[in-house]
Amino acid sequence: MKTLVLSPDEAGLARAAEIIRRGGLVAFPTETVYGLGADALSAQAVTRVFEVKGRPRFDPTIVHVAAPEEVRTLWKSIPPLAEMLMQRFWPGPLTLVLPKNRSVPDIVTAGLPTVAVRMPAHPVALKLIQAAGRPLAAPSANRFGRSSPTHHEHVLSDLDNQVEAVLAAGPTTVGIESTVLSLAEPTPRLLRPGGTALEALRELLPALRVDAPTGPSSSPGTLPRHYLPRTPLFLLESGPPEASGEYLERRRCGMLAFKEPWQAFGRVERLSPAGDLREAAAQFFAALRRLDAADLSAIVAEQVPEEGLGLAIADRLRRACSGRARLVGERVWIIR
Repeated sequence: MKTLVLSPDEAGLARAAEIIRRGGLVAFPTETVYGLGADALSAQAVTRVFEVKGRPRFDPTIVHVAAPEEVRTLWKSIPPLAEMLMQRFWPGPLTLVLPKNRSVPDIVTAGLPTVAVRMPAHPVALKLIQAAGRPLAAPSANRFGRSSPTHHEHVLSDLDNQVEAVLAAGPTTVGIESTVLSLAEPTPRLLRPGGTALEALRELLPALRVDAPTGPSSSPGTLPRHYLPRTPLFLLESGPPEASGEYLERRRCGMLAFKEPWQAFGRVERLSPAGDLREAAAQFFAALRRLDAADLSAIVAEQVPEEGLGLAIADRLRRACSGRARLVGERVWIIR
């Protein structure tokens, strides 16, 4: 099929909504990344999302709504804590997990009794959900496990001719997927760091748990290996080389830098020369994609402070990396 590239205007949104109502797939922008949207209440439509992405059926999706009251059709009940968090953080990059209603197909939740829901803070996303008249199941609009798309061109690079349409709205603003918080157990638990900072959540939830749950995860983006570029990525650390490992020339490697202007690499992408973690998060996936397309032998990633949105960036780097790297003169020592 030919993927339609739609303008995010009234006509484009009407066409996209019609596609959703017919059971089709539409990639659309949120403030975090582009999502691959389908009618969340249609098992057949959501099945196509899994097929197009190559996504395993054990990985649940996030359902997107256009207003807080719409969660009543998705969750069995809405506890006061959920009401408080929605009032404080919605619309925005916070996903909440609670026991699901029977109306939610099992494929959306990977067979789990809970469903993850959020209200995106992007006018195009909200208008699409409203026009479609349905909540949208929408994981990131890319091939499963690869770098998330933060521009409609990234979507076309990954999924052109595989989905009915993409709403072309340019770059996203937050650039990192939503934070996922489980309210389905006695003490709230952080399942995935993301666009809502942990520090902001702890203002309301001082007892918030951050230890990983045992058993099947109710959040996407939590597999040990995820967000993988095709070019191997290695996390930069200090120290001399060790007994094992191999050397690569710096000029054959790319550097994904936080703020420093590294020299002698084949290509350098600086996430934020000013050291601003919000700017770094917004640039992260696009910079990683540019390095991945630069015909390099490896990508070396400078680590970022694990505070604010830096916690989410560090999480993505750990899941995307193939090992460790250290700099030795004009060479890079790596261990896989």
